[in-house]
Amino acid sequence: MKPKVAFICVHNSCRSQMAEALGKLFYSEIFESYSAGTELRDTINQDAARIIKELYKIDMNETHKSKLLTEIPEVDIVIKMGCNVICPFLPARHIEDWGLEDPTGKDDKEFIKTARTIEEKLKDLAMRIQNNKINLK
Repeated sequence: MKPKVAFICVHNSCRSQMAEALGKLFYSEIFESYSAGTELRDTINQDAARIIKELYKIDMNETHKSKLLTEIPEVDIVIKMGCNVICPFLPARHIEDWGLEDPTGKDDKEFIKTARTIEEKLKDLAMRIQNNKINLK
């Protein structure tokens, strides 16, 4: 059974949404991707949506919405995106913090950098899952 991975931050509108989209795009055969937060936003970050569409041809506005932690299934792995405030808590067998800076309000270069960093970290996560480097027992 594929492990379920939750990408979480407070607002679930930018970094966690990008991670969910890219996780589904590149690694859906290795793990299931979800994202959630503790506060809802009416829309996901439009700069993030535009950059993900430009770089990866994914329309997050069609497939994604801001979700609360209670709206996703129980997960095996929690990835905190990097909160400079109190990060949400979600129980899981494995928890790590990627410590990503929020690009909200910054220029496209920062959003692209964030997307590429998430892509690299997802690749590493997928490899660790495949090589049983993350204990999910």
